[in-house]
Amino acid sequence: MKAPGRLAVLMAYFMIYVVWGSTYYFIGVALQGFPPFLLGGLRFVAAGLLLLAYSRFRGERVFRGSLVRKSAVSGIILLFIDMSVIMLAQQYLSSSLVAILAASTALWIMVLDVPMWRVNFRIPAVVFGMAAGFLGVVLLFLEQLFLSDGLVRHEYGVILLVLGCISWALGTLYAKYRSCSEERVNEFAGAAWQMLAAGGMFWLCAFARGEASSAGWAEVPSAAWLSLAYLVSFGSILAYTSYIWLLKVRPAAEVGTHAYVNPLVAVVLGTAVGDESVSGVQWAGLGLVLASVRLVAGRKKNNQN
Repeated sequence: MKAPGRLAVLMAYFMIYVVWGSTYYFIGVALQGFPPFLLGGLRFVAAGLLLLAYSRFRGERVFRGSLVRKSAVSGIILLFIDMSVIMLAQQYLSSSLVAILAASTALWIMVLDVPMWRVNFRIPAVVFGMAAGFLGVVLLFLEQLFLSDGLVRHEYGVILLVLGCISWALGTLYAKYRSCSEERVNEFAGAAWQMLAAGGMFWLCAFARGEASSAGWAEVPSAAWLSLAYLVSFGSILAYTSYIWLLKVRPAAEVGTHAYVNPLVAVVLGTAVGDESVSGVQWAGLGLVLASVRLVAGRKKNNQN
C-alpha cells in the first residue's frame, strides 16, 4: 500500500480537528428546528446516499455483502449510538460542555484497545495520565450534579456522554481491527454504508417517537436548515470520511487525539457566536482531560521511538 502524502494527512487532520469541532455548535443550532432522531436520520441518510453515489461513480464495488455487513456494524456503534447521546445530551448541557466531556474519548480508546495494552500501560506516566483525565470527567459530573434543580437533570447529560464516548471508542477499534480489511479497497463505500446504517436506525427511532409525523417542516428556521446542510457536507461527508481514512493509515490512538482539539474549537464557537458561558470548573475539567491525553500521547510516542 502506497504511503499517504503529507498534505493529504494534514488536510484529513484539519477536517477531524477543526471542522468536526465546529459540528457541536451546529448540532445545537439544528436542534432548534429538528427533533434529535429526525435530525440524525436526515443528516446521515442524505450524506450516505451522496457518498454511495460517488463511490459507485469511482468504480468501487459498493454492494459487496461482507462490506455492507461490517460497515453497518461499525456505523451503528460509531455514528448512531454516539450521535444519539450527543444530541440527547445537548438537551441538558451546552454545546461547549458536551465537547469538553467528549474529549475523554481518546482515553477510552486507549483503555479499551486490548491488543495495545502492553504499549498503553507499559509506563506509570501513561496510567497517571489516564487517571487524571478521568478525574476531570468526574469533576464535571459533580458540578452538573450540584447544578441540577429537579426540573433539568444536568447530570443525565454527563452520563449519556460517557456512554457515547465508550461507544465511539468501541466503534473506532472495530473499524481499526475488523471492518477496515473490507473497506480498504472501498474507502468511500464503507463510510457510506456506515452512514446509511446509522441513518436507518435514526429514522426507525424517529418514527417510533412520532418525530417524523409531528415535525412542523414549515416552521423550521433557515438557520436549522443551513446547519443541517453543513453537517451533511462538512461534518459527515468530508470530516467523517477523513476520520475513516486516517484509521487506515495512522495509529488509532493518534487519530483519537482529535478529541482534545475539538472541544477547544467548540468552546470558541459556543462562547463567541452562541453566547454560551464556560465555568471555572469546566475549564479545570477540560484542562485535566486535555493535559492527560497530551501526556499519554507524548509518553507513548517516546516509548515507541
